[in-house]
Amino acid sequence: MKRLSSLLLCSLIALGGCATHPSVPAGTEAQQAKAAATAPLLLISIDAYRADYINRGFSPTLQQLAATGVHADGMQPSFPSLTFPNHYAIVTGLVPDHNGIVNNTMVDPELGKFSLKDRKAVSNELWWDQATPLWVTADANGLRTATMFWPGSEANIQGKHPDYWKPYDGKVTPDQRVDQVLAWLDLPQDQRPTFLTLYFDAVDHAGHEHGPDSAEVNQALRGTDEAMARLVDGLRQRGLYDKINIIVLADHGMASVPLENSILIDKLIPMDDVEEVSLGVVAGFNPKRKHDFNAIEEKLEQPQQHMHCWDKTRIPARFNYGANARVPQLVCLADVGWRITTTDYQAKHAGHISIGEHGYDNADPLMQASFIAHGPAFQSGIRYHSFPNVDVYPLMAHLLGISPKFSDGKFEDVQGMLKPEPAPAQ
Repeated sequence: MKRLSSLLLCSLIALGGCATHPSVPAGTEAQQAKAAATAPLLLISIDAYRADYINRGFSPTLQQLAATGVHADGMQPSFPSLTFPNHYAIVTGLVPDHNGIVNNTMVDPELGKFSLKDRKAVSNELWWDQATPLWVTADANGLRTATMFWPGSEANIQGKHPDYWKPYDGKVTPDQRVDQVLAWLDLPQDQRPTFLTLYFDAVDHAGHEHGPDSAEVNQALRGTDEAMARLVDGLRQRGLYDKINIIVLADHGMASVPLENSILIDKLIPMDDVEEVSLGVVAGFNPKRKHDFNAIEEKLEQPQQHMHCWDKTRIPARFNYGANARVPQLVCLADVGWRITTTDYQAKHAGHISIGEHGYDNADPLMQASFIAHGPAFQSGIRYHSFPNVDVYPLMAHLLGISPKFSDGKFEDVQGMLKPEPAPAQ
């Protein structure tokens, strides 16, 4: 009957990709007991929810969580401030140069090309195996895991999927995403996940299409907050609201990019002489055989209007970027408010050019991401200083009571947001 219950709960929302398990918990008896005693942790990403968006007044649920929990002044994304690199940085504690997901579009010498829309690449574990996401470590410690969309969760990383997971489907509504998380929390205790993720993307889409200062972004903020209210109500109804640790964050911010603010790279270099890896805020180029790449680098590394270009060995150290084989040989970064493109691309995508962008210098104020935490482990009503997003990984490992893998994150940066540990009994 327990297995039947699990199957019924997984089919509540017909999204596909729901893993089911027998009712026997994983791990040793000690691990099982630890899992039962560990407060659940729900990691929520609101893609492109810039740190200052909460001040617009369209997010009352988030404002309440912030007022009664921990609200950081901002959270600095890793460079480049793009979606896949930063989502993987958050769950691995490694900056993109170390976790292997160095861009939303990249080339590997052996694997070929990766892009967000290539489902075969996205689900290929070889792209993700340079790092260990938290769900793999949690699973090894006997904790069940569930991801309602998260970059990397569709791949069998190091032989492991999350116990329950969904292939990304943008048509799934925010309410449906919330309902699936609640359904997983309704599973019998020996099947219930302890670490869960939830992902919302409406704010990011609205920002790209209409710009961060648009009415459409404000509406997306409202809609996402309504889904968060549905989640909070569902947790209250289940008696879980005060028992679950919730972290709500973003992967990056968003900046306005007027249509006319385009750097046409083909006006500066002959595109036939390079292998184009990516365009956009962060553009990348590799050498092409029998062409003088040194001359191209020498030209682009000279001061340019509205962008900076570097050979990967000369990228400023503060970006922590350039050592990975997947980083292109030549990297160009647009100034905030600009994009790097070609005449051809502009013509082919007329009418579909993003007027909101991210990927810029990760220290820029417009790239700073939100961070809110609430639950039994967190202090109540405190404002916290900004910190790098890789610090979230050791924080989550601590909350789950598991030993983290080596990471770029520092637990001491975020330890102050937690309630003091009770003094040991004398």
